[in-house]
Amino acid sequence: MLALASGAGSYAQFITVLLIFVAVLGVTAWTTRWIANYQKRQSVNENIEVIETTRIANNKYIQIIRAGGKYMVIAVCKDTVTMLGEIPGEQLKETAPMPGFRFREFLDKAAAKQDAARDEPKENQMHDEK
Repeated sequence: MLALASGAGSYAQFITVLLIFVAVLGVTAWTTRWIANYQKRQSVNENIEVIETTRIANNKYIQIIRAGGKYMVIAVCKDTVTMLGEIPGEQLKETAPMPGFRFREFLDKAAAKQDAARDEPKENQMHDEK
């Protein structure tokens, strides 16, 4: 009887710890999203925008930026930023926006591949039995 009571107590303790863990994960996820949205709102600029960035060496980049109505090319290094020149807006090529990364789509593709791999041995067994 004592063993049954301690088993039920262990089970209740496990469920309690699991619920606390899930609650902490939920609070952490909510806090992370809140901070990300707060920082996003703080960094919104209407007059300055990075159009394109290209890495040319370790810690060295060339960027095309829009400041007001002007497009400028700058070199960004570890300790310095140097203006290389201006570009007329008409000379810039329009690029198509990249589609956003959807984790759900990635997860569905991975699950489909895993299901296909799991079903493949079953199909081979059916052919061997014939």
